[in-house]
Amino acid sequence: MSTWRPISPPPLWKRCLPEFLHGPVRLGFQLGLLGLVVLTGIGFFYFMLAMRFDLDEVAKLPSGTVFYDRKGEEIVVPGGSGRRLVERADIPDFLVKSLLAREDARFFEHHGVDFRGLARATVRNLKDWDFTQGASTLSMQLARNSFEIRQKSLHRKALEIALTLRVENRYSKDEILTHYLNRIYFGAGAYGIEQAARTYFGRPSRDLTDAESALLAGIIRGPHLFSPLRKPEAALEQRRQTLDRMAAMGFINKEQRDAINAQPLKLVTDEPTGNQTTYALKAVERELDRILDENKLPPGGLQIQTTLDLAWQQRLETELNHAVEALEKEKNWPHPVAADHVPGAETAYVQYGAITTETRSGAILALIGGRNYNHSSLDRTFSTRDLGSAFEPFVAAAAAERGKIVLPGRPVQTGRQIGPAEVERLAKRCGIQGPFVQSEDLFRGAVAATPRQMSIGLATLGNKGKRPKPYLIQEIRDASGAVIYTAKTQLTQALSPPAALDATSVLSRKNNTRTFTGATGSERDAWTLRLGPSGATAIWIGFDKPTAIAPEPRLKSLLDEFVNRLGNG
Repeated sequence: MSTWRPISPPPLWKRCLPEFLHGPVRLGFQLGLLGLVVLTGIGFFYFMLAMRFDLDEVAKLPSGTVFYDRKGEEIVVPGGSGRRLVERADIPDFLVKSLLAREDARFFEHHGVDFRGLARATVRNLKDWDFTQGASTLSMQLARNSFEIRQKSLHRKALEIALTLRVENRYSKDEILTHYLNRIYFGAGAYGIEQAARTYFGRPSRDLTDAESALLAGIIRGPHLFSPLRKPEAALEQRRQTLDRMAAMGFINKEQRDAINAQPLKLVTDEPTGNQTTYALKAVERELDRILDENKLPPGGLQIQTTLDLAWQQRLETELNHAVEALEKEKNWPHPVAADHVPGAETAYVQYGAITTETRSGAILALIGGRNYNHSSLDRTFSTRDLGSAFEPFVAAAAAERGKIVLPGRPVQTGRQIGPAEVERLAKRCGIQGPFVQSEDLFRGAVAATPRQMSIGLATLGNKGKRPKPYLIQEIRDASGAVIYTAKTQLTQALSPPAALDATSVLSRKNNTRTFTGATGSERDAWTLRLGPSGATAIWIGFDKPTAIAPEPRLKSLLDEFVNRLGNG
């Protein structure tokens, strides 16, 4: 019986290729098959990992940021109720188009991941040897914001993609857009489109104009860098870029683009509130925006431990109000009338600004920007005002630093020993920025500064000549309670310890507190400097538009009474 069988012809690929390529092709096929198995395994791993996340969270109101004072007492945030979910019907179509033009032009074409954009970003990252490009779609950003996936790594990116595919499978495109706009951070403490619309423009999101919609879409990438409240020109530039993209994509024509670009930026401040911590909270929010931006931290669900001492803040406010109201009653001035509630509004009645800085660290314990935030959001701790006799401690500091004699109550004689230029130079080292006059009138107080600068300068004298850098946020924790930011004390040696000690000899002493009260010769500005056991407080009283308040002896007696009521805390 014959066992012969015909030889089978070689496969087509062998017949088409030279024999020397048969081995490499076979090896390549085997490696490709192995790679496919590995990729399938990786995909399955991340799919199972993504299944652990509850997609119901995507549609919920994200956790809000909570603020605490230095002792752990929660600070009431005015306007916090503005955080609310909106429906797709509440979102203007122009805002949606602005968002697509700015963030994700192919949103309605891809299935959550724009693989073309991802490929371009991958090539760029490999070239830069860093994660410089992300190619994140709106769906990917929503997944990342919903579950706080923020670390830049291949593992996190793969998990983000897996979660994005789940989100796309679960929600419609309109739902994804809505959930995204409900979650995104717009700066100034505004989380979500509804709070952003009310914070910046004083209206609900459904009533946003085309210009306002384009601006809000434009600032998403950098709500701190492009803040309409702090950097209006930068915000308008982002609006312009958004409108240019919309025109290029055919959403609007050039005439519409130019007409919208020509519209002025009209902002409002926060909703009225009687909470006098608003000035301090606004300062905290400005610092928070900067920290989040510089450290690439997540904006939502944070626990912020501020440096504020609410008890001291309330005490300072109460006594300041008492002192100013007593003066108004004595002068028979009318009750304060509210000015228009606009950023930077001035008022026609007596105002004040006060700030307390912890001498050893620079932590701000209290910040009072004015009498009533409802009437004016102008933070007077930044207002530059004439110092008059309140400059004497720094004349003394400069003289002592140069080894000269400090003559309390005689600033002109003290300053003449070293001259105006040297006094100016050393005062600047203490944090006083001026402007300064270049004559002996400088010794009499012909110089201007802000309450913030005076508080820092006074803290320098009380801290053995070490000038602290002020800050308002001590620590930040994320939604899980993990610490993600801690402030670091920064000190600069501005004066020698003996000179700082000698300078405080011009301050009046009572128990553990040293104070100085005085006014300008024009009687338009009154100052109180108070160096307590732990904090340096600078207080200014006057009119927004410089006007005489009262005779200098009366102003000094009023301030002395205020200091006595304030006590030794």
